[in-house]
Amino acid sequence: MPQLDTSTWLTTILSMILTLFIVFQLKISKHSYPLKPELKTSSKYQYTNPWDTKWTKIYSPLSLPLPS
Repeated sequence: MPQLDTSTWLTTILSMILTLFIVFQLKISKHSYPLKPELKTSSKYQYTNPWDTKWTKIYSPLSLPLPS
């Protein structure tokens, strides 16, 4: 019965790791980062909803009286 030849496994694994490292380095180097990050000025919006000025009460169905 032939034995599994594992003599090339180390070379294969090391070359795979090196290739992955190079590919990731190339992908990262092509990404453009902003030079100086700045805060965005956010203006506060005022929305007027019809229910903002009214007081409303929300009843839970379980808290309503049972019909007789």
